[in-house]
Amino acid sequence: MLRRQALKLGSVLLSALTLGGWTLFRGKSGSPLLLSARDDSDGKHYAVGYRLDGTQVFATEVAQRCHDIINHPEQPIALFVARRPGTESYLVDLRDGRLLQTIRSQPNRHFYGHAVIHKSGEWLYATENDTTDPGRGVLGVYRFDGERLQHSGEISTHGIGPHQVSWMPDGETLVVANGGIRTEAESRVEMNLNAMEPSLVLMQRNGTLLSKELLPQQMNSVRHLAIAADGTIVAGQQYMGASDDTAELIAIKRPGQPFTAFPVAEQQLQAMAHYTASVAIHSELRLVALTAPRANRLFIWDLDTAQVRLEAPMPDCAGVGAVADGFVVTSGQGRCRLYDCRKSELIGQPLQLPSGLWDNHLHLT
Repeated sequence: MLRRQALKLGSVLLSALTLGGWTLFRGKSGSPLLLSARDDSDGKHYAVGYRLDGTQVFATEVAQRCHDIINHPEQPIALFVARRPGTESYLVDLRDGRLLQTIRSQPNRHFYGHAVIHKSGEWLYATENDTTDPGRGVLGVYRFDGERLQHSGEISTHGIGPHQVSWMPDGETLVVANGGIRTEAESRVEMNLNAMEPSLVLMQRNGTLLSKELLPQQMNSVRHLAIAADGTIVAGQQYMGASDDTAELIAIKRPGQPFTAFPVAEQQLQAMAHYTASVAIHSELRLVALTAPRANRLFIWDLDTAQVRLEAPMPDCAGVGAVADGFVVTSGQGRCRLYDCRKSELIGQPLQLPSGLWDNHLHLT
């Protein structure tokens, strides 16, 4: 979550807990480092780190495409997590991009693209698929031994097809977006669209289920999460039903309240083409941002009133994350942009980063 002291210093700041896939590690230069997965024009896959002025820090070629990135709370290392149904994730040194370890999934398991590291820096939890019972969700549990990870076990996500996992502000309670879709090994083909079971789960680190909530639309797959400093959870969905249906693609769980649709205008929902990519919360400015790449649009709403603050065109908009002044957004086909959200008029400007080929998630460090 954003920290007020860093904001006062004018630092760019964010956390994987609150900001939908961003984290912070500055390094010696004091300049933020943007981490993402990226492809080149030949289809090769890279784990990359760039300064926001466009300076490349590293571009490490990896065998499999990655999705989300998480950094260690104490060491200058980050895990680039395999995109579903990948079987390799990559532990990278943030100082020079050196590949420290290739983490391979256990037999009959594959990664779902997301993971979290406990605040102690000792434990990592990754969403995985049990392919012996396709779609049965597990969190692979890994333990850090210096700059290496060792598999330690697994716990159930109490659902099917888990996608993103995040921490509640206490740093002990896990939130899991169970997408509800069964897939087999090495496949992205959906097996159970007529019997989907998407859910939002809160659970303890030992696997104890605290709550499990569903949305009214059975085919509305819960995918991505952002957690505010006050414990508000926002989830982005992907709807797998008929193309002419209107689906509620963003949902919210405020503290002490049920998981329910965030009130978005029907015209905006229809424009999203049943697909959202990344969601981020700016706790200080009380804003929530969402990318809808099929619609080529970025949306920003007031978190408390649901008032639309911005609806901006952006080709194949991908990852979004909060920074001190607002949000940074990447694009799979166009320019990355920074949106200054401190005033009533939200102003966007291009960043000096390479255009296109960015995956749907970023971390700023």
